[in-house]
Amino acid sequence: MAKTLVIVESPAKAKTIKKYLPKGYEVEATMGHVIDLPKSRIGIDIENNFTPEYIKIRGKAQLLKSLKKAASKADFVYLATDPDREGEAISWHMANFLEIDLNTKCRIEFHEITKKAVNAAIDNKRNIDIDLVNSQQARRILDRLVGYSLSPFLWKKVKKGLSGGRVQSVVTRIIVDREEEIAAFIPEEYWNLDLLLKKMNDDKQFISKFYSEDKKKKTILNAEEACRLEKIVSENPIVVDKVKKRIRNQKPQLPFTTSTLQQEAYKVLGFTTQRTMRLAQQLFEGVNIEGSGLTGLITYLRTDSTRIADEAVQECKVYIEDHFGDEYLGKEKKVVKKKNVQGGHEAIRPSTVVITPAIAQGSLEKDQYRLYKLIWDRLLSSQMSDAQYFVTDVDVACGNLIFKTKGEIQKFDGFTRIGKNASLSDDSILPELVEGEPLERIKTSTEQKYTKPPARYTEASLVKILEEKGIGRPSTYAPTIATIKNRDYVEVVEKHFKPTELGVTVTALMKEYFSDVVNVTFTAEMEDKLDVVAEGELDWVEVLKNFYTGFEKSLTNAQENAEAITIPDPESDVDCELCGRRMVIKKGKFGRFLACPGFPECKNTKPYFEKTGGLCPRCGGEIVKRMSKTGRTFYSCSNYPECDYMNWDLPVPDLCPQCGSTLFQKGLGKRKILYCDKQDCEYKTSN
Repeated sequence: MAKTLVIVESPAKAKTIKKYLPKGYEVEATMGHVIDLPKSRIGIDIENNFTPEYIKIRGKAQLLKSLKKAASKADFVYLATDPDREGEAISWHMANFLEIDLNTKCRIEFHEITKKAVNAAIDNKRNIDIDLVNSQQARRILDRLVGYSLSPFLWKKVKKGLSGGRVQSVVTRIIVDREEEIAAFIPEEYWNLDLLLKKMNDDKQFISKFYSEDKKKKTILNAEEACRLEKIVSENPIVVDKVKKRIRNQKPQLPFTTSTLQQEAYKVLGFTTQRTMRLAQQLFEGVNIEGSGLTGLITYLRTDSTRIADEAVQECKVYIEDHFGDEYLGKEKKVVKKKNVQGGHEAIRPSTVVITPAIAQGSLEKDQYRLYKLIWDRLLSSQMSDAQYFVTDVDVACGNLIFKTKGEIQKFDGFTRIGKNASLSDDSILPELVEGEPLERIKTSTEQKYTKPPARYTEASLVKILEEKGIGRPSTYAPTIATIKNRDYVEVVEKHFKPTELGVTVTALMKEYFSDVVNVTFTAEMEDKLDVVAEGELDWVEVLKNFYTGFEKSLTNAQENAEAITIPDPESDVDCELCGRRMVIKKGKFGRFLACPGFPECKNTKPYFEKTGGLCPRCGGEIVKRMSKTGRTFYSCSNYPECDYMNWDLPVPDLCPQCGSTLFQKGLGKRKILYCDKQDCEYKTSN
């Protein structure tokens, strides 16, 4: 029997795939990249058509030796790295290293890791797509040219340890620009005028909001206007002017792409983009499911597509009919054509809807289960029928004023049977109203308001704007966000990004001397060009030449004319016990620490923990912010190890009304809950 070697990227994926392959197949993993550009130098021969200098990654020599030995014993070698451009490039490197003829069909793709998909991939071998390789190669070289040029420039002009990049510098600029919008924002006054009404012989109350005067839509701009309109209300009877009834259809959302999964996981589960991608990778590569063994639970996690395979659609149809009935089955195929979506890719979906969240729950870690349920719910609901609502729009007349109100009653729940969709509150249900009917005014309310500045970005809203503007690609969002946080260009304040002084300074320098690099439109156009390279319609070397010509001029100008900038380290409230100086906050390899500004005369250092203002519910010590080994934020007592209290939830300034202890916040927005964590105190707000 012929022996076949299949090479994948991760050991976890290798174990799952091995389970589905017949006898005679061996599976080995590259553990990610094995060949790359050198770390110690730029590694690009710019004068020779930007030829890259590829080397074996340090520490991978033994692994490569092992892979070469395994390949030498095999009759066939198939490269099954991830089904994206980076995976294509890894397969290309491996083919060159193992001396595989690039004209042979040595490449296979797994878009999901199931028995059917694995066998189908083996039957559909293809050549390595050199256009995809060139697109990835061009992106890698572009990032190397920019990063290895900008970083030394920033070290010289600002401070050591900084970095600049083709994508990270633009993302930082977007956050800085939003902060400038907020600073420049001038609030404008306006007023709300609401009527609390009821029918003459009905206790059901409802609110109607001011809309227009003399048939012209109007905004109340000041207190005088509000008082004048309130006087009109007090002097005139109130009647139902118009009643319009209609049915509103609410369509289910499409299955997840990478970016929409990152956004929804943040909003619903509070997961960072990094956490979401790590968990999704685990679900894709395979998890031990009781009764099934190692099973790949979802399709590939890096995708721009909302397409669903026909067999998955059929599987959903059977499940919906069996569990909910024919009336819950969506009548149309929900697919959206997006620009630059690779045809072979699907949306992120469960490999099979038969493995429900309830079945998988006992075999998954808590966070794995929560993400899997989100993905499973989204796929199934996308194939279900619309939810329908009876909507009543009511115009209420009072003299020459019109007030508006709207009521909704659910007619048919449709896809909202799945997942987190809540039913309508009683406030949205109106009594039966008839045109010309008089109404009783219970109360008139006026409220002064001010327009608000645009909100700072959360991880979800930042990912959304990056996708809308075409900055980077979904696979780069998580590492880019991690980079700008690690470089101290931004900080997270109440789960929103705020630029640091360093981030503002570096961005200003970049805008002055590297306007193209931090230009949102220019960066998006470069991504489009890389997509055209991937389609084989543009030469990757020409793309690099056109970019580098202008970039090199900008770099020379910046090096010659930019003045050095000094940014002092932020001062702490801690005095050095050795020399009495006020210690400053520095950042090293392992995070922030306190250091004496008298260095080198005084070399005193201390750990630094960010204070939250909260007090420990056990011992009364200060609660400080810390970071876990996996990069997740948690909060613990500053008296550790004497007191080992910790909490994953954010302490807030509010105190418990029952015992006076610090309260903690779980969830965001409508899901926000405040609770007390002190023993024997059960205070908790409801949402």
